[in-house]
Amino acid sequence: MSPRHSAAEAARTRERIVRAAVLDASRLGLEGLTVGSLAQRLDMSKAGLVGPFGSRERLLMAALEQACQVFRAAVVDPLEGLPPGPERLARFIDGWVDYLADCPFPGGCFLTAASSELDGRPGPLRDRLREIVAAGRRALAAEVAAAQAALPGPHRPAEEVATTLVGLSMAANQEIQLLEDPSAAARAREAMRHAAGLPA
Repeated sequence: MSPRHSAAEAARTRERIVRAAVLDASRLGLEGLTVGSLAQRLDMSKAGLVGPFGSRERLLMAALEQACQVFRAAVVDPLEGLPPGPERLARFIDGWVDYLADCPFPGGCFLTAASSELDGRPGPLRDRLREIVAAGRRALAAEVAAAQAALPGPHRPAEEVATTLVGLSMAANQEIQLLEDPSAAARAREAMRHAAGLPA
């Protein structure tokens, strides 16, 4: 096998492992994911599973990063080219709710679950998740501020609105996943638009 083919095969193996790890961690939690169970599911040895990453911790970190990429692809990337303002924020909220309602993860929003799991557990995973969430909050507050600049006031502080939107999204995730409420997505969409001060 040529080095190029070998590298491509290694990349495919790594991607397969990460994809499975994300799905399992969505159901079991990042810390609940074991190398043994994942290796068995993928019909691999434990050494072969961990090998591409160097350690279980790095595998879990890769799963966390992949989950973030999935969220960005579903919610953020479709906004590319749309100027900041009310329409962009409305589409952001719509994409966010659609992601929650038709979630690619069996356990619901990965970041919501990981935040609850890791918030009291110091370590590299928590540190990285904190960076991701903080950056997301700043980006959301900036989207809110840009929308507010084009809408009649007065307005609540953009950071406060961002906090409210995150809280509503977490409540929606619970209602969709735990309570299996078919009206949760529509209610969340309306509540989030209202909280953002967007026209009905």
